[in-house]
Amino acid sequence: MSTEVSADGRRGLAPWPPVAAALLYPWALRAFHGAAATEGLTLVAGAWLAVAFALPLSCLALALSRAGQRSVATRRLAFAGLAAPPLFVLTGVLAGLLHSPVKDVWPWSVLWIGLGLATALGKSAGTEHEPRSWPRLRVAHGVAAVLILLFVAFHLFNHLTGLLGPDAHARLMKLGRVVYRSPFVEPVLMILFLLQVLGGLAMAWRWSARPLDVARAIQVGSGAYLAAFILTHMNSAFVSARMVHHIQTDWAWATGAPDGLLRDAWNIRLVPHYALGAFFVVAHLVCGLRQVLLAHGVRRELVNGLWGAGLAGAAALSAAITAGLCGLRL
Repeated sequence: MSTEVSADGRRGLAPWPPVAAALLYPWALRAFHGAAATEGLTLVAGAWLAVAFALPLSCLALALSRAGQRSVATRRLAFAGLAAPPLFVLTGVLAGLLHSPVKDVWPWSVLWIGLGLATALGKSAGTEHEPRSWPRLRVAHGVAAVLILLFVAFHLFNHLTGLLGPDAHARLMKLGRVVYRSPFVEPVLMILFLLQVLGGLAMAWRWSARPLDVARAIQVGSGAYLAAFILTHMNSAFVSARMVHHIQTDWAWATGAPDGLLRDAWNIRLVPHYALGAFFVVAHLVCGLRQVLLAHGVRRELVNGLWGAGLAGAAALSAAITAGLCGLRL
């Protein structure tokens, strides 16, 4: 009986680490801004920004932990915690659109405490099991990803040119928009992105019902992050910027001009949002490629080497894009 009580106690505590990470995330960003505003971009400010990155990333480790096996709902909550950066941006944008007099950190806190309580008090999500394969959905997800990849590759490269300055970014963006802002291509792209979100969330929901190795956890977690990122970015660009405020979604918009990303109390939330978004979009593709190569009998050692190199490349690309957005110039 004591073993059962111990297990129940651990199960009751299990939802709260990802909730705590999500609750602390805005305060780490606020601490960075406070340190940067008073002392400049010092090591102290950098440490707080590192904490802000570490909090959502810790949720990926929580999804991998053996303790998470006692509750599928807890693992899913951890994946939601990983998506805290885009979700916090979405919370702020929605608060602005609604002209809410309440600071966005308070509804954010209520939301996560509510999710924690629902997970802790709810019934078990059931025993872990092998997910249904859904081969048609997986194929459709992969085919749509190939079509979207052309736009994503251009978009990432376009942001990379920010290292050369706003003018270089604007010139390349103007060329690209001739295609992806055309009356035919833009709605097709939006539909494909929404289908990717729906299909990806359905598969992530299934895969999160079983113990995951590191590669699969990164694939599921990056999918959850990208689903939140895509919806947040579409709301920010299409609804807030283009429909409501009638402003151009250009370099100045992306970098929070004139204050920039690092000096403004609101804009600082965009740094983890962008940086992890760039990393996870490449990581998700790399993880998907890993599964395809393994399914076709390629040696696991070779596949894992390519996978590791791909993740390292994703991190380097993310760092370069983020540095450009924050003002670094070559």
